[in-house]
Amino acid sequence: MTRFGIEEEFLFLDEHSLVPVALAAGTRERITRLRTGGEVTKEYLTSQIECLTEPVSTGADAEAQLRHLRELIEWHAQEQQAIAASSGTPFATTRSSAVSPSPHYDVVAEQLGRLTHDHEVNGLHVHVEVLDDEERVRALGRVRGWLPVLLALTGNSPFVEGRDTSFASWRSILIRRLPGSWSPPHFRDLTDYRSGVQRLIDLRAIADAASLSWAVRISERYPTVEVRVFDAQLTPEESVLAALLSRAIVLTDDQPPAAIGADVIDASLWTAARRGMDARVIDPTTGEIDDARTVAERMQAVIAPALRELGDEEWVHDGLARLRTDGTGATRQRRSVEQNGTAGLARLLRAGTPAPTRLPVRLDPIRTGNDRSPRPRPQPDHRRPGVHRRE
Repeated sequence: MTRFGIEEEFLFLDEHSLVPVALAAGTRERITRLRTGGEVTKEYLTSQIECLTEPVSTGADAEAQLRHLRELIEWHAQEQQAIAASSGTPFATTRSSAVSPSPHYDVVAEQLGRLTHDHEVNGLHVHVEVLDDEERVRALGRVRGWLPVLLALTGNSPFVEGRDTSFASWRSILIRRLPGSWSPPHFRDLTDYRSGVQRLIDLRAIADAASLSWAVRISERYPTVEVRVFDAQLTPEESVLAALLSRAIVLTDDQPPAAIGADVIDASLWTAARRGMDARVIDPTTGEIDDARTVAERMQAVIAPALRELGDEEWVHDGLARLRTDGTGATRQRRSVEQNGTAGLARLLRAGTPAPTRLPVRLDPIRTGNDRSPRPRPQPDHRRPGVHRRE
C-alpha cells in the first residue's frame, strides 16, 4: 500500500494573550529526546516546533502518531503557561519571534528580510510516496488543479494582530509574498520541472529547491509528492483527512484532464483563502467555475475508486461530513471568539493538543534540526542523512 507521512507545525502561544512565545531554554531538547513514534524538530522561529510522523499506510496509524506527538508537545507547553497551537497563524503577535539557530535558516532569513518579522505561519505538509521519477511529475499535475478546493476545506487562520482578517486562510496570503509560491506551472516531465526550479535559483529568488513554497512540489530528499497547501489543522482527524485526500488524488491517474494555467489556479486559491467553503473555485475536471462544495463533492467522486481500494472511503466520507456540520477550522475559531472571546479560542486550541497523563520514558540521543525524521521512502529501515531544510 502506498505510504504517506505528515508534518504538522505548531506555535507556542501565551495561554492568556495568545501571542507567540519562544520555547523555554532546554524545552526543545527535552522534547526531541522522547522517541516513541514520530519525531519532533525545531522550525523556522523559536516560537515554533514541528511534529513528523514515520511513514504510515493507514489513517489509523497516522492518527495515533499525531495524537501522541501532540500530547507530548502540549505537556511541555503547559510547563511554560503556553498552548501548542495548531493554527495557520497566531491570534495576535508582538512580532518578537527570533529565527531558530541554523545555517539554512540564516540564509532564509537573509532572503526574506523584513518579511521574517510577521512570517509566523504554521502549515500541514503531506508526503505521498511515488517511486518513479516521471510519475511524480504527472502526480504533481494531478494535484495542482485540486489545490483551491483542498485549501477551501482546510482554511484555519482567520486572525492576525487580534483582529478578524475576513479570510479563511490568512497564512496563504502571507505565503503568497514568497517567490515560487502557490500553484506551480504545468510541467511536461522531470527535465522540464528541474529546469523551472533552476530558473528560480538562477534568479536568486530561492536559495535552493528545498526553499520552494509551491503549494505542491516534488520532495528533494524523498521519493514523494509533497502537498503543502493546507493550514495547520485544529485536530489530528482533520490532518489525516487532508493526507488521505492527498494520497487518493496522487494515485488517481485517470482523472478527466483540463488544461488550467497557474494564473487561474492562483485566482481560485485566493478566493478559497478569502471565503473558504463559500468560495467559487476552478473545477479541474471541466475547467469551469463552481462553488467549492460542489467541486469538493466532484473531487470525492473522482477519487472514490482509490479511496475504496485503500480502505479510506469511510474515513473521508465521515471527515467531510463533520466539516459540513461543524465548519472548517477558520469557522470554528471565529465561533469560539464570538461566543467566548479569547478564552474560548484558547480552549479550542488547547483541545487539539491535550496533555497526556504521563510522559513516555524511553530516550534516544538528542535530535537536532539537522536530523530530519523519514518521510515515505522505498527502504523503510534505512535512514537517509540530510540537512534540515524548511520544507
